[in-house]
Amino acid sequence: MDRYTFLRQLADSWVLLVLTLVFVGVILFVWRPGARRLQKDAAESIFRNETKPAPEDREAEDRKEVD
Repeated sequence: MDRYTFLRQLADSWVLLVLTLVFVGVILFVWRPGARRLQKDAAESIFRNETKPAPEDREAEDRKEVD
């Protein structure tokens, strides 16, 4: 058996099985119990330290800081 045939059979069987198991594992990891709170926390983390809304007129805000 030459190298190409061996690697082709390996990729067609075992590597495909491993990739399928990794895919299923990732799906189960995301949908595990208790993950919703962590995912929501990660999604809202960019707003955690927000104290005021962004100014509507950015140039006017810059002029105020210079004056």
